[in-house]
Amino acid sequence: MLADLHNHSCLSPCGSLELSPRHILETGAARGLKLMALTDHNSSLNCPTFAKLSYQYGIIPIFGMEAATSEEVHVLCLFTNLEACMDFNEYAYSILTPYLNNPEKAGDQVYVDEDDNILGKVDYYLLNPISLSINEIGEKVHEYNGIVIPAHVDRPAFSMTSQLGVVIEGPWAAIECVRIPVLNYYDKTPLNTYHYPLITSSDAHYEEHIGRRPFELDVSADELLGGRTEADMDVFKRALSKRPKGSI
Repeated sequence: MLADLHNHSCLSPCGSLELSPRHILETGAARGLKLMALTDHNSSLNCPTFAKLSYQYGIIPIFGMEAATSEEVHVLCLFTNLEACMDFNEYAYSILTPYLNNPEKAGDQVYVDEDDNILGKVDYYLLNPISLSINEIGEKVHEYNGIVIPAHVDRPAFSMTSQLGVVIEGPWAAIECVRIPVLNYYDKTPLNTYHYPLITSSDAHYEEHIGRRPFELDVSADELLGGRTEADMDVFKRALSKRPKGSI
């Protein structure tokens, strides 16, 4: 199936207000996606609506956020269970840098219902980091039965390489990159991504971004769901493990 694990909605201050969960799913389905994750900055408050609407569009949902560690490394925190995701959402918000958002300068941070009506807004600025280091976040997400994927490691901002200089080893289910093969953005030499499976994702903030960098996941919908209403995390992880591996 065609998958994309990095999408922002109207909840992210840098995202388009037009990107409600419904609009994301409708656009993703029209572009052939069958598995999508909603990953707003440091918040999952649009995931319940995403869950309610996803199957109307023939898309299996993955829930999560793009968390910013204390080093300002962006990582995808992904869950197949909505309740676990929302529990982690509460924890992440409790350790988010408590700096109030200014919508006029930074953008709105709203979450909506199935009909795109605004349910509420988030007060703290969601682009600030949470109080977890890159060495801590994997273990914490695993406590909630989630997985962690470092985001866009070959980008010159908010990535492992921009913040730390290299890709570091950790409990990563995969590594997200903009392009495969993965090259250093400074000198275009190969990045060492070790033995981790590689994925590409769209990092969609606007409608035109949706589905721009999907990847193929070697699993069927029946296998992934197994008769349930949510994806099986073990099957999801096994499917990710089949992706092309990074350099050793």
